Order: sequence, then structure tokens, then C-alpha cells
Amino acid sequence: MAKLVTIFGGSGFVGRQVARLMAKRGWRVRVAVRRPDEALFTRTYGAVGQVVPVLCNIRDEMSVRAAMSDADAVVNCVNIERPEGKSTFKTVFEEGAENIARLSHEMGVARIVHLSGLGVDPDSPSRYVASKARGEAAVLRHRPDAMVLRPSVVFGTDDHFYNRFASMARLGPVMPIAGGKTRMQPVFVDDVARAAEMGVTGEAEPGIYELGGPDILTMREIVGQVLSVTHRRRLVLNMPFWMARIGASVLDGVQLVTAGLFTNTILGRDQLALLQSDNVVSKDAKGFADLGIQPTAAGAVLEDYLWRFRPSGQYDAIKNSAKNLRNH
Repeated sequence: MAKLVTIFGGSGFVGRQVARLMAKRGWRVRVAVRRPDEALFTRTYGAVGQVVPVLCNIRDEMSVRAAMSDADAVVNCVNIERPEGKSTFKTVFEEGAENIARLSHEMGVARIVHLSGLGVDPDSPSRYVASKARGEAAVLRHRPDAMVLRPSVVFGTDDHFYNRFASMARLGPVMPIAGGKTRMQPVFVDDVARAAEMGVTGEAEPGIYELGGPDILTMREIVGQVLSVTHRRRLVLNMPFWMARIGASVLDGVQLVTAGLFTNTILGRDQLALLQSDNVVSKDAKGFADLGIQPTAAGAVLEDYLWRFRPSGQYDAIKNSAKNLRNH
């Protein structure tokens, strides 16, 4: 019988790509998620019955045990951008990750891949980063043989990074940003998924891998990429952190007062804390080169999915061509 991998968060941005690759390799894939009915699309990644979404709450030990029953490998791709109800950074990144690692050891699961993040630091002012760091430490405590992936900001069709800036660019002639000089190393979701696949199959050695794309870009340069691809001209204003902190506090306050009816997807205090430090691969860290993967540059992919933010969407190029004809 084909080997089985359980992917926690397997319908998410990174998880679904890992599921697709593992199904292509002939593995049976169990997609462990809180809402299996919303993960039914993953069943199309393989033959009938090869990819199966199952109900799982990583905060619950029995649920995790059931999801990884008979698994040969597990991948933890669970991620949240902000706390929602009982799903807080502590319960998801720390307690949930520890549950998966501890039970995978107890149940004799051969391999484990854990998705962490670049620049994790338990003393970070960002609760997101600090919690990720503590979760990673808990995983390595129970599974020192784990493959830990630390990607920089991940981009791809459904990302919440480039898509967010492209959406903001439609709102007006001025585009305020924070952390304009902060450097990042955007990494393609397919490359991260390929690294995880190698950990599952045993093609890669256990250890910590820092994953960054081929280009190191400032936040202002990233916004410039978005404006170029979406054919928009905007005045980009880099707000000082003290000013951005006031705006982020107001937006977070509105979300709190409205009991979540308004969700701050623009800029929160925790996200602002992230922007105060560079997010690039360390000089001596293991990374894509050690895995034999040539990372993909954002510039090679952005047009594939940001075209819809152009003034005329898919017809933008046609309209520009028509203007040129009239000029002649």
C-alpha cells in the first residue's frame, strides 16, 4: 500500500501545495483541517480516495491522534495571521505544534516537517514571531530529527502579501506604507512546498532550513513591483514607525470595540512589529542550495495573478494597444 502523509493545515496557502506534490508522488494524503467541507477541492489533487480531508483541531489531543493514525510522515502547515476566538498564537503555534510533535514521537511517525518562519525569536516584540519561536522550540524538544522550514514572506496566487498591496493600490493616488527600508526575501510557495516534500520523502536531511527567494528587496521596492505589474502610478509615502503605530492602534481598537465585526486586515500593531526587522536568510544557514532547489523570483510569477488588479483587468493590454493604434 502507498505511504500516508498527514498534512495539518493541508488546505491552506502552503499546505495545499504540499498536498498536491505528495499526491503527485503517489502518496496517500490526509488533509487535517477544522472545516473538511471547505477542503473538498484538495480531493482533485489525486485519484479517487487518494486525498482525503479529515476533521482535526490541533488543540485537541484525541483529534490529532486520529488524524495521524498509521501515518508515515506528518507536516504541520497550520498558520493564522491574527487570533480568532480560541485559535490564538499560543494555542496554535505553541500548544498545537507541540501536540503534533509529541504525539508523532509517541506514535512512531517516521518523519515530521514543521513550517516555522524566518527570524523567529522568543523575545520579539511581535507576539506572532515570539509564539512561532516557542512552538519551533517545542517541536525540536520532542522531535530533534524534525525538518524545520523557516521561509521569508511567501508569495503565490492566493498570498496575503502582494495581493494586499495590489488591492491597496486601487484605493487612491497616495499609497502609505510602513517600514519602507525593511528588507525581505520573498519566497515562492511552490519552492517552499518542494522543500517540505523532500523532508517527507527523506530526500532532505533533518535540520533547520532558512528559505528565501533570489532577490532581497526593501518594502518600497516590493510595492514598486506591485505598481509596475498592475500598471498603476501612485505616490508611495513611507510613514515613520511612530505614526504607523498610532494608526495600527486605532485599527486594532476598532476591531476590539466591534467584537470582530470589523477585522483589521490593513495594519495591526503585531504586523508593524514585524516590519521593524529585516526578514532575510542568515549568511551561514542551510537553505535552498542544500536542497538543490533553484528558488523562483517574484518578478517571474507576479503577472500570473496580479493582472486582475490592473485598471481594466485582463483587457488592460488590449486597451493600451488600441490607444497606440489611435495615436498612429
